[in-house]
Amino acid sequence: MLELYGVTRSRASRIVWLCHELGLPFRQIPVIQAYRLPDPTAADAPLNTLSPEFLALSPAGAIPVIRDGDLVLMESLACNLHIARHHGGALGPADAAQDALMQQWSLYGATAIEPDALTILYLHKPGQAQPGAAQAQVANAAERLIRPLRVIDQQLALHGHMVADRFTVADINMAEIIRYAQSHHELMSQFPAVLSWLERCQSRDAFRKMWQERLAEPE
Repeated sequence: MLELYGVTRSRASRIVWLCHELGLPFRQIPVIQAYRLPDPTAADAPLNTLSPEFLALSPAGAIPVIRDGDLVLMESLACNLHIARHHGGALGPADAAQDALMQQWSLYGATAIEPDALTILYLHKPGQAQPGAAQAQVANAAERLIRPLRVIDQQLALHGHMVADRFTVADINMAEIIRYAQSHHELMSQFPAVLSWLERCQSRDAFRKMWQERLAEPE
């Protein structure tokens, strides 16, 4: 059985969502981020990203990690691409070209969108007063996101999905990245195809199941 190391309040959410879509059984070992603990090295600390037994799996000390048979794999996007390739059926690639495109869009999301989207996630608090420095960082991040989100919007307007005109792992990977910027309504309103697609993705039963599990975890 596939093993997943990491709490769902992390990038492990991408893997949990995919496994629920596939009906793929998995065992989740709840490794928590060390920064969320007062003393992650204490003898009674829960399993966390600085625990020696976890560092033996992930020298980077980062979740999630999967174990699939003899394969131990870090990096959530790589994990999802592997799972889709070997277990994914209709959510995986049908040929080498589709496989390459799924990698392309996943890497584009990670490099061109995720860093600035995370800035928005952490600093943009609609309806709350924010320091000027935070406002400036959010404004700069939103400005940088216009170009890559326009690329995604054009792709979705033409095809409805990221790859192969059907829902695949590439949609899961990209949707979980763009979700970080979802609260910035002024930015997102410029990309109607992205908004419509994101709503469809997050309306899926597997996403909703993952999200309820995520919300049930301690903050």
